[in-house]
Amino acid sequence: MKQKLLWIVFALATAAQGAAPDTATLHPPELAPDQQEAQASHLAAEVLARFHYKKVAIDDALSERVFDQYLKSLDAEKLFFVQSDIDRLAADRSRLDDAIRKEDLTIPFAIFNLYEQRVTERFAYARGLLKKGFDFQDNESYQFVRDKAAWPKTESEMLDLWRKRVKNDWLRLKLAGKDDANIVEVLDKRYANFVKRIGQLKSADAFQTYMNAYTMAIEPHTNYMGPRQAEDFDISMRLSLVGIGAVLAEIDEYTTIRELVAGGPAGLSGELKVGDRIVGVAQGEGGVMVDVMGWRLDDTVAIIRGAADSVVVLDILPADSGPDGQHKLVTLVRKKISLEEQAAKKSIQSVTDGRNTRRIGVISLPTFYEDFEARQKGLPNFKSATRDVARLLDELRKEKVDGLLIDLRNNGGGSLMEAIELTGLFIDKGPVVQQRNAGGEITTGSDTQAGVAWDGPLGVLINRSSASASEIFAAAIQDYGRGVIIGEPSFGKGTVQTMIDLDQLAKNDKPKFGELKMTVAQFFRVNGGTTQLRGVTPDIAFPSLADAENLGESGFDNALPWVQIKPADYAPAGDLKGLLPLLSARHEARVKKDRDFQDLQEDIAEFKRLREKNLLSLNEAVRRKERDAEDARLKLREAQRSAERGAAESAADAAPRRDDGLQADERGLAKELAAEKARKNAKDVLLNEAVRIMGDEVAILKTVAGLAARVSPGSRLMPN
Repeated sequence: MKQKLLWIVFALATAAQGAAPDTATLHPPELAPDQQEAQASHLAAEVLARFHYKKVAIDDALSERVFDQYLKSLDAEKLFFVQSDIDRLAADRSRLDDAIRKEDLTIPFAIFNLYEQRVTERFAYARGLLKKGFDFQDNESYQFVRDKAAWPKTESEMLDLWRKRVKNDWLRLKLAGKDDANIVEVLDKRYANFVKRIGQLKSADAFQTYMNAYTMAIEPHTNYMGPRQAEDFDISMRLSLVGIGAVLAEIDEYTTIRELVAGGPAGLSGELKVGDRIVGVAQGEGGVMVDVMGWRLDDTVAIIRGAADSVVVLDILPADSGPDGQHKLVTLVRKKISLEEQAAKKSIQSVTDGRNTRRIGVISLPTFYEDFEARQKGLPNFKSATRDVARLLDELRKEKVDGLLIDLRNNGGGSLMEAIELTGLFIDKGPVVQQRNAGGEITTGSDTQAGVAWDGPLGVLINRSSASASEIFAAAIQDYGRGVIIGEPSFGKGTVQTMIDLDQLAKNDKPKFGELKMTVAQFFRVNGGTTQLRGVTPDIAFPSLADAENLGESGFDNALPWVQIKPADYAPAGDLKGLLPLLSARHEARVKKDRDFQDLQEDIAEFKRLREKNLLSLNEAVRRKERDAEDARLKLREAQRSAERGAAESAADAAPRRDDGLQADERGLAKELAAEKARKNAKDVLLNEAVRIMGDEVAILKTVAGLAARVSPGSRLMPN
């Protein structure tokens, strides 16, 4: 579990967006652990040592792995520490296990405090460079990905690295048409904001960073979540929370309304709009107004949320008012908010094949969500991915679709039970997944419900970010011969996690220790293989934009190995062997003539070339020449599209591609929301081709004698 606040900071750093305060603010507040954090670390370590799938002793060997993981989590791109820092810190390399056992977190916090100090110093230097400007005639280059680079040997080497980073930031804005004065203003503010965020870090952030280094040193998918992060995880699984129904963002020191959730108290009030800024929060109509200007976003969100039917009063600076504008007070009653935007959704796409038009239903599933607590309580209408998909399937059947595509791209998983039950919508009774626990015991998760919710042509679209529960579902559909798997090889996560509430173990009255997401088993396909490391291999492969070396289970140096067990007792629901060559042949013939698909392949090849090169020239003339060459490439593309499809359609398809050098919060909320809308509405080339493949399947099954009987789920499966 990546700690949200800290990883926002890291993401900004690795994007080469950085700088710091003046000399008066070179020393961020020193953080120190509190007693409950030390107690939580000890309890977590005891649980991990006794119950984790991978047995690891708390010893010096583990300490060394934790040390390496901790440094990686703090400074993955080697941007802050120099080699002398690493050498000095290495004296404690084998003592981090003692920090856990003795409940003394002095050493990990000292490392974190040094990190904060170095970050602040680097950005102070970066801000100082803005006063001098740069000469862009020199022939030098900047390495923009440094995760595999060595630590800078000296301070002068580190400063030269930062000089190039700032120079690149400046050049990006210069190429985007900004003048020097505007560039200095943008970058100085950006760097100052970065340091402000560093100064807002708390002991809980340092502790969570260290604990995740500890858990991930054991195994990549074991994580620690503090109380606030655990609450956010629960919200993401049940897709609901109690609040005002507004999506908030931090913009220029203000907590700003980015979106109003339909049907929520904020939207229904009629008193709030996108862009309004929250400058104060009071609990109850007579409560004391707390000034939240400059607060961390998560701190502001925490006091806006509360119990259902309780009152919160917001001090609002309207979007169209200046800093000294007239405020207004808005009183809202908190209600349960359903996060429907993150739930399963359906659409229908039409595919024309000669005189025939095929209607393909598409269900997009972002995650395998489930309201665990409501299910455990036996509540009849608890939120669940399977229930939502079943409802959508019923609607699609009534709308008489010919085929179905389940889009699991970027679905990182979720509930194992949901993966099993969702599979059950497409197969009759039978095993779905096998699990092996730490003791070697193998159990089987099965669909126990008779019948299927959809027995027609089925496809599953995956990519490199489809993981865990997504892989269980895709693998089962593939092993049963129930549907065609389309896309990229999936992530390769073949492990099962469970949530351990440390406060329940300690019998704490209030949340203070947090939770563990701990690996307790490895899962296996019904055919006996596992998705671990290898993922699910698609039946029809699409080009991949992902860096397979760094994205996926194989990118972890301590991932569990690929193994195999005996197949489960299952009977395939269909046989796609005769169908797949026909689908592949049609797909290959079509994409060779598909301009969109060819453009995508060209863009992927260019992206991979730049990634492998990993160098940006800092010479303005060279960069302009490179930009002009890219512009010429895209103009040629637009000209070809105009000739093939008409100028009007081509112009509508063309999207702005030039780098503006800005971060999202520097573009202005209206522009960023418009850009986000444009991205959502942009042509989805891979989805469109997957839909065409499903159209092919429908057509083939209707015309090839005998094939439909072999593909359809006609046989009744053996229950486990």
